[in-house]
Amino acid sequence: MATTPALRTPDALLTAVLEGVQIHDLGRPLSIGMPQSPNHPAYWHSLPRRHGDMVRADGGSAANDLISMGTHVGTHIDALAHVSQDGRLHGGADAFEAGIGGKYMDHGVHTIEPMVRRGVLLDVGSAHGPEGCAAGHEITVAELEEAVERQGTEVRAGDVVLIRSGWGRHFADPDPSVYRGAASGVPGVSEAGATWLADRHVHAVGADTIAFECLRPGAGHGHLPAHRVLLVEGGIYIIEALDLDGVAAAGAHEFTFVLSPLPLVGATGSPVRPLAVVSGA
Repeated sequence: MATTPALRTPDALLTAVLEGVQIHDLGRPLSIGMPQSPNHPAYWHSLPRRHGDMVRADGGSAANDLISMGTHVGTHIDALAHVSQDGRLHGGADAFEAGIGGKYMDHGVHTIEPMVRRGVLLDVGSAHGPEGCAAGHEITVAELEEAVERQGTEVRAGDVVLIRSGWGRHFADPDPSVYRGAASGVPGVSEAGATWLADRHVHAVGADTIAFECLRPGAGHGHLPAHRVLLVEGGIYIIEALDLDGVAAAGAHEFTFVLSPLPLVGATGSPVRPLAVVSGA
């Protein structure tokens, strides 16, 4: 007589899930016309084949898709190949020579290992009221330290630190230029704030804005010192256009952060769908 095999003891993660872990999706939906930097090719989706275009003899049919987009559109991660300074990438590599052959083999997004790390949310926006930071507001070191103190959330080496300004509320605005903030400016971390993060040897940083750092009214993306500090000098990845409102509303300032870029060999970035896994205990 056959017997039913004994169930395996669930591993720690599965046990945690069964005990009520909350998973917050930090990625934005990808859709035609969504707000993005004008520096990158826009997202486009089409159906080359729809149901009924070709029907098999048994009545079955299949549809398929074609997608085109830049790698820095929607929620995405910047690889170290994304920014150079004075002709040099992180570690001093010659930026021109690194791109010969059309691929950044040493600094491309395929070199970013999947992340399962301690995540920290610094909810700076909540200190500015229900609307969050104003357009063009520069987030200072004092504000980052105030968030750490208020939340009791220490920033440690190897962490992924996410900065919520509150500007993410504009992502779904019918006018995509509002989130882009070309005329109004966009709140973000100052150069000194980026240095503060780099001095703590974090693994990656992220924000609910289009460029992580502060964009001044009318200045666009012409001056990005925090990118230099983080990507070139610090070797720290940047994640942009995150949805941080849900995890902030849940009061989750510390969690397991999960992210895996697409292994696009030699690319300067990748769309991502990060998760914040929060213990139910």
